[in-house]
Amino acid sequence: MSTPTTTNTSRLITLPTGMSIAIQEFGVNADGSAVLYLHGGAGPHTMAGIATALSEHAYGLAPTHPGFDGTPRPDGFDTVADLAEAYLDLLDELDLTGVMVMGSSLGGWIAAEMALRDTRGRIGCLVLLNAVGIRAKGEEQVLDVRTVAPGEIGKLSFANEAFRPDFASFTEDQRAVMAANQQALATYAGHTFTHDPKLRRRLHRITVPALVVWGEQDGIAPAGYGRDWADALPGGRFVPVAGAGHFPHIEQLGATLGAVGEFVDAVVKPGQA
Repeated sequence: MSTPTTTNTSRLITLPTGMSIAIQEFGVNADGSAVLYLHGGAGPHTMAGIATALSEHAYGLAPTHPGFDGTPRPDGFDTVADLAEAYLDLLDELDLTGVMVMGSSLGGWIAAEMALRDTRGRIGCLVLLNAVGIRAKGEEQVLDVRTVAPGEIGKLSFANEAFRPDFASFTEDQRAVMAANQQALATYAGHTFTHDPKLRRRLHRITVPALVVWGEQDGIAPAGYGRDWADALPGGRFVPVAGAGHFPHIEQLGATLGAVGEFVDAVVKPGQA
């Protein structure tokens, strides 16, 4: 059972399987609820800004997927389903309910798989930020970034060049971490890489409210792909964000927070102050 936490702390949580998960906590666990922030292939730092911004309103926890940022990945722990089950174990271990699972890119895929497996009712809603994971019905699909140079990925990921990483300035250590993260991403994503061909047809079984927030200028996962995500979710709400690419919560934090706040007020907790 968890105890109240202070803002911005880090710790390891040991799951019933014996595996440890590194998490960063934001805000105070006052009521047994939380926001679970799930990062994509770029690493856990991509969720720190929105987690900090929401920490005055909700306790948040941001795990590092095993294998990212130098953390160990156990043998045989190598699929999105493994991650989904581990994070449900994490919610059980901390006894959290009514959890908003907010996933970016790969994290959105994990969030959906969690909702499909949530037999104990831990999850209250989903927020998907330019999520990957499905094979869309239309022609717009996710770009296989394994075929693209790092500098080009930055251009495709961010509408505003000020947010694009300067890979040429990276140290050898930074390059090593980035390479290891990309290897971990490839491992979890499997041979189809950006999606599970069977996921879309299972999404109708998700019963919690779902918000799909999408950077309109994403060169990796285009807006049409995002609309298909929302269409596949029962009652899924789609909110496009102008002036943002693959990371709307970084490039347009205010607009993203506004979309999440409206979703909570109108759908998740209507009529509550």
